[in-house]
Amino acid sequence: MKSRARTIGAAAALLLFAGTRGALAQPVPTTVDGLIGAAKNAAGLEWPGTFLRLCIPPPAAPAPATTTGARGGARGTPPAPPARETWYGEPAKVADNLYFLGTKIHNAWAIVGNGGIIILEALFDYAAQDEIFGGMRKLNLDSRKVKYVILSHAHADHDGGARLLQDEIPGVHLVYGAADWDAVDKSTNHAGGKPKRDMVGTDGMKISVGDASVQIVTMPGHTPGTLSFLFEVRDNGKPLRIAYVGGTAIPFNADAAYYDGYIASSKKMAKAAADFGATALMSNHTEFDNGFFKAHTAANRKPGEANPFDAGAAAVAGYFAVVQDCTTAARIRATGK
Repeated sequence: MKSRARTIGAAAALLLFAGTRGALAQPVPTTVDGLIGAAKNAAGLEWPGTFLRLCIPPPAAPAPATTTGARGGARGTPPAPPARETWYGEPAKVADNLYFLGTKIHNAWAIVGNGGIIILEALFDYAAQDEIFGGMRKLNLDSRKVKYVILSHAHADHDGGARLLQDEIPGVHLVYGAADWDAVDKSTNHAGGKPKRDMVGTDGMKISVGDASVQIVTMPGHTPGTLSFLFEVRDNGKPLRIAYVGGTAIPFNADAAYYDGYIASSKKMAKAAADFGATALMSNHTEFDNGFFKAHTAANRKPGEANPFDAGAAAVAGYFAVVQDCTTAARIRATGK
């Protein structure tokens, strides 16, 4: 009955949100207020952070400081890492072969197969040693079995530890999107050290470690080379299909071409998630998916309790509706149309 209910749920999600809105849904709003209202409804209790980040423009930034800030050293030197207690999070077993290795703010994950381990994300450089290597030790995972580290995009909060992982795990492969590898190659001050160019993630590529695999969906927008993922894990012996969005935040002062491209990528991933039958959605920022809290809730469940990430196909589709409505509102604000 449960599998049949999920099938019905996935079908309903397609009808309501494919593309993101189907024939049974209300017409797409055409005003900023209408789009924000629709996004807020789609967010519900599952995606409030995504709604706030994409629909509500931040206040104007203050003028740049003329003196060195508290986190930095002398002008031109990298900022000092924040105090450990502000970011460190304990690792957690989320499902039978899925583990949380992130901080309180940024998410990283280990997917374990019978042929090795795949790591998603490398965090800030200052966090990677404690969270990824230290977290794996606490979870009795052998870092020498890591075969691939897949980076969703080339921003320091997600790839600052890439060089460390490349240096300390024998034979590991790093995977970025092509455009983001180019950005890494051109960088002169890459946080954590510049990783050596390795594998390029392409649309539809499957990266496998025996009975576990990750399918890549290219999703340019947050960065030109952003990668998103589809993968299945086991939760109490049952399959759990996950859509993982690799880049979510948007600028509020871009041109129409940027917003159109970003929305097209979101629609592409929404369809891929629906076709895959994803009932869970994850990302690399806890503000978007509540990942840190859900991971520890999952780890501390009582027998028989549902996985908190397993929100259902309609909720997964609702996430993409939030993203697309908010981005359309940002486009109207920025361009007038």
